[in-house]
Amino acid sequence: MDSLCLRFAVPGDVPRILGFIRELAEYEHMENEVVATEELLHEWLFVRRKAEVLIGESDGTAVGFALFFHNFSTFLGRAGIYLEDLYVRPEFRGRGIGKAFLARLAAVAVERGCGRLEWWCLDWNRPSIDFYLALGAEPMSDWTVYRVCGNTLSELAEKDRL
Repeated sequence: MDSLCLRFAVPGDVPRILGFIRELAEYEHMENEVVATEELLHEWLFVRRKAEVLIGESDGTAVGFALFFHNFSTFLGRAGIYLEDLYVRPEFRGRGIGKAFLARLAAVAVERGCGRLEWWCLDWNRPSIDFYLALGAEPMSDWTVYRVCGNTLSELAEKDRL
């Protein structure tokens, strides 16, 4: 896509980022789980700088986003990039935008000396799975994701006796 521009988000993009998050949640049938606000996103993205966002634009229209942050591999002894969300608006899919986002993230990982780029994908999302496989991504079938959040996270934190 010749007119595609991928750029790092700036604070003025926060409303657009939240809009993309809500669209993604709707696509994933998880609308009720979005509690992010513009204030929270501004704080965590631009004040605390815990994640970064790439915005995709075509002819001045926002077409998608990728939110990522650094993780660390003890086995590799260096950081990697974890892609939390990649979203391209439905009317812009099939034009190479998703591939462009992943290529840019791979370039960022290489420029920063990272050892890998990784992400999760919902098991039912066959179009995305097929897309990732076509790019050469490998599913990590030997791993199960675990999560502690909400009240369980608070209860576990109360057990800290350090």
